[in-house]
Parts: sequence; structure tokens; C-alpha cells
Amino acid sequence: MKNSLYIACCLFAFQLMMANTIHVGSHYPVKSIKKAIALAVDGDTVMVHKGLYREGNIVIYKKIAFLGKDYPVLDAQKKGEVLSVKADSVVVQGFKIINSGFAALDDPCGIKVYNKKFVQIYNNRLDNNFFGIYLQNCSNCIVKGNHIVSHGTQEQLIGNGVHCWKSDNLQIIANTISGHRDGIYFEFVTNSVIWRNISAQNIRYGLHFMFSNDDSYITNLFKNNGAGVAVMFSKEVKMINNTFEENWGDSAYGLLLKEIADGYIFNNKFVKNTSGIYMEGTSRMKVEKNDFISNGWGMKIQASCMDNEIVNNNYLKNTFDISTNGSLVLNTFNSNYWDKYEGYDLDKNGVGDVPYHPLSLFAVLTEKNASTMLLYRSFMITLLDKSEKVLPSITPDNFVDKTPLMKSLPL
Repeated sequence: MKNSLYIACCLFAFQLMMANTIHVGSHYPVKSIKKAIALAVDGDTVMVHKGLYREGNIVIYKKIAFLGKDYPVLDAQKKGEVLSVKADSVVVQGFKIINSGFAALDDPCGIKVYNKKFVQIYNNRLDNNFFGIYLQNCSNCIVKGNHIVSHGTQEQLIGNGVHCWKSDNLQIIANTISGHRDGIYFEFVTNSVIWRNISAQNIRYGLHFMFSNDDSYITNLFKNNGAGVAVMFSKEVKMINNTFEENWGDSAYGLLLKEIADGYIFNNKFVKNTSGIYMEGTSRMKVEKNDFISNGWGMKIQASCMDNEIVNNNYLKNTFDISTNGSLVLNTFNSNYWDKYEGYDLDKNGVGDVPYHPLSLFAVLTEKNASTMLLYRSFMITLLDKSEKVLPSITPDNFVDKTPLMKSLPL
């Protein structure tokens, strides 16, 4: 065993010693990127110097480091894909990649990785591409520090910023994405993490999950998208320490959950969204220690949701804290802070002595008939809400937080 390890180390060291760097640029013998790739062997570095390179589709089919110095520009002139990676263990770093073709059938990309593993894509600038970075059937890849911009105006005419399909064990870290259909899109992706990205001003979602299990997204900002994040038909997704901000519109949400189960929503901020969280067909979720601030609706929990636990959250300055579309209550609320709570705490234990019913009569009426919003803040509605609290007749009795907090939690 020791001998085998020793031989492997020697071969690796030997390969490093034999690796070459091929320089590409107007001041070097090799002026074409495609020629440099043809000259390279596995383990070599192709260093591309500053300049404008219009060589059509560039295909990397060897295990090389493909590095740009001072952001050389790869321009596809709106004709197909810019850069295609078709080898394992390729590194792509430091390029400005622009003007892929725009076609709904071929999905041309700035950078696309085909069925490979251990590919690393670092610190590139992508502008005006149909899809930005596309990982197809990949594993153990990293997409980090890229700035991805496009200028789409209709979602059917533009692809996604970072698009991942049928992949495993990916890391999507510290990218900035705007102007695409979805900022980041996961479909059939497992065991992956999305961390410290900024996804803003995308047409549909800042982040979109479909049929993707056992993933996490942590410490991201989703701002001014059509809707913040959609998690659909997925299980065991962890959503921690993210900010969902100013995702406004008729059907917009900070976070949309549809047909998902067994996830964890912890320590997020939902600020100024139409709805902070919208749940439909969602079960066994734990929503813990989140801030819901100045949203139209803090949370909308449809009657199709069950066994969800909402605990230790702050609800501040929302028009409606909670809303639902039925009388069935299969979820629990415990120990949340509600700024509309008017109870008292005689034993000074920090917990209100009177249970709080967060579902107001006006929220129920608005859910059934949106035009009643015209009566918002009218004296008549205030009177009806007060009467409902004394003698509940429409809002479900068991929609209640039995231990409301007297002070907001320091989250």
C-alpha cells in the first residue's frame, strides 16, 4: 500500500514538473486560443493575455488550467456558445465572456460544462449571454466569484444565470447575478450548497429549486426579483441566514414553498415583500427565529399544509401577519413575537398571559375577496376585527399562539 501511494505521489510530482504554460496574446508566438489548447497536454496551463478574441465556440477537451490575465474578452458575436468544457478537472478563471447566441432550443451559454467532475469556474465576468454558467450532469464542481449579467425583459427570451441540471455535490459561492430568468436554478440537483450569492433584478426567481433534495442555501441576498426564491417538489432543503427583500408584485413572494417537506427555515430576514413566505402543500417544516418585517403578508399558509412548526419568530410592521384560505388548522405556532399583540404579562415571565390569534378577520375577508382591501384601515373594519377577537365566529379558534412573547427576539 505504501509503495502504491509513493508511486502515485511521484507520478503527480513528475506531472507537475513536466507541466507547461502556453501564453496566448498579440505579443506571444501563439495568438490563437484554439491553437494553444491544441498544443496543450493534460496538466498544462493556457494563459490568455488581455485582448479581444473572436474565435467562435472554444472547446476545452483536456485537463488544463485556462486562465485569463487582465480579463481578456471572449466574444461569440451572438453566434452559439462561447466556452464549452468537455474534460474533468478544468479550471476557468479571469475571463470576460460576452455575446453568446440567443436560442430557445439550443440553450447557448457563456460557459457550459458537459457531464464532467471537479471543474472549477472562478472570478469571470459574463455579460449578455443567453444562459450564464450551465452545469449539465456534473459532480464536485465549484462556481465561485463570478459576475453574471444579462438584460432580459421577458422570461421566455432569456435563460438562467447559473443553471444546474442532474448534478451532485456542487458549490455555488459568492456570485453576483442579475437580468436573467432565474438567478440560480437547480433541477435534479442533490447534496449541494449555495452560499453568499447576490441574486437581484432577475425576471422570475432569484433562486429556483425543482426536484432537488438535501441541498442548502445560506447567507444569500435575494432582492428585487419577480419573486425571491421558489422551492418546489423537493425534500430536506435547509434555508439559513438569507435575506429576502423587496420582491414585489401580484404573485410575488419572498419565499414560495410548494409540495416540499422536511426542510428547515432558520434565521432569515423577510423585508418588504408582497408575502414573506407562501406555503402550499408543505409539510413537516420548521420555521424558527426569522424576522418578518414590513411585508404585505408575513406568511400565507394554505389549508393544504400540515405538521409545520412556526416558533420563535418576530412579526413586525406587516399589514397582515398570517393568512390562510380555509378553516383547517394542522400547523402549530409557539412563542413568537407579534407586534399587534395587546395582551399582558402579570407574572413577568416574558410570555403573554392571553393567547394570541394572529389570523385577523380582515385577513380572512381579503383572502376570499381581494377587493375588500379598499376598506383597509377603515373604522368599520377596525370595529369588526375588535368584535371578532371578543367573539370569534369566522376565524378558526385553534389558529393560535398560546405563548406569545412580550418582547421581540434579538435575532
